[in-house]
Amino acid sequence: MNRLIERFIAYCKIDTQSDEKSLTSPSTMKQFDLARLLVDQLHDLGIDNAYVDDHCYVYATIEGTRPSSKMVGFIAHMDTADFNGHGVSPRLITNYDGGSIILNDEYSLTPEEFPNLADHIGKDLIVTDGTTLLGADDKAGIAAIMETIAYYHDHPEIAHPTFKIAFTPDEEVGRGTAYFDVEKFGCDFAYTLDGGEIWEVCDETFNAASVEVTVHGFSIHPGSAKDKMINASNIAIDFVNMLDPVKRPEHTSGYEGFYHLLSFNGDVEKASLSFIIRDHDEDKLEKMIQMMQKGADYINLLHDKKIIELKVDYQYKNMRKILKDHPYITKLAMDCLQELGVEAKKIPTRGGTDGANLTFMGLPCPNLGTGGYNYHGRYEYLVVQELMIAQQLIVKILEKI
Repeated sequence: MNRLIERFIAYCKIDTQSDEKSLTSPSTMKQFDLARLLVDQLHDLGIDNAYVDDHCYVYATIEGTRPSSKMVGFIAHMDTADFNGHGVSPRLITNYDGGSIILNDEYSLTPEEFPNLADHIGKDLIVTDGTTLLGADDKAGIAAIMETIAYYHDHPEIAHPTFKIAFTPDEEVGRGTAYFDVEKFGCDFAYTLDGGEIWEVCDETFNAASVEVTVHGFSIHPGSAKDKMINASNIAIDFVNMLDPVKRPEHTSGYEGFYHLLSFNGDVEKASLSFIIRDHDEDKLEKMIQMMQKGADYINLLHDKKIIELKVDYQYKNMRKILKDHPYITKLAMDCLQELGVEAKKIPTRGGTDGANLTFMGLPCPNLGTGGYNYHGRYEYLVVQELMIAQQLIVKILEKI
């Protein structure tokens, strides 16, 4: 089996799921399991300066054999999303024939549900057993970076500039850059390898916020409730229905923003709702927040008391605001993909990466694809040939700087 794929599968088998509710950094100590393995592997490859810090950030400098006027970094995250990441059992499908892929007795990957499968006929896929996610987000990025270092170790005759790498925890819970040391990292620019299809080059993300909504009700026996009861769950439902139903994730694409209700918990006395809201336009995001506040204000006015309150937390901004002034970085990646035979396309990411926050922290950082699809669930899969190109892309970028 190809060494790159062996790396990827080995990383996927390590449970690194992060925890949004945790107050520690990293949010789960099991992320150190992968971090320490990566440091050991880097040491085995002669990268003696590799280390993991107290917050589970892995850093290393790969010394070059030729000079360069630029210092570039490559970054990927170690944690996986809020779906079962324990007991991951990847399976390699060689020469995919275009049909349905049975994951287990209950679940299958079908071309009817996932039309992208038709683009991969004749290629090799890595899939789950239907009980876990795969972890291509973002262990594919880690594998591509690590294999690049191994490639240079095996071929000392191939000249390359000095470059830096970093592996971060807690990206999936929005805290992947909380303790990232940009100054010590010391790069002019970097790339996160945290995308999907290999042709994607992303220098534009959502502006993002989370909104926690709390509704305070008044519980009393329903037989004597007239003009007294305030049913918090009903109020919460009314609040949700005040928001534009067209602006839900299932009805949006491209540059269209959305309100996404993540969770709803409640009874008569109290209800809690968790939203994430997204838009590529910062002003539109603010208007969405204002609309939510107007809905809350209206409900409070009806009841002549504050029974509903909102807590807004801004998570990241559209990195395009900064990267538009650094077109060379995006163009470099696109030109390199073209040389590798891939028709590169620049698209707006309908999500976020560590690169969004890093860009605003002074490290311009577009995002590159790795060949992963259907992230964050049992239907996740990886196209082997696309991951191989992702690794070749790193080498090609290093050739050009």
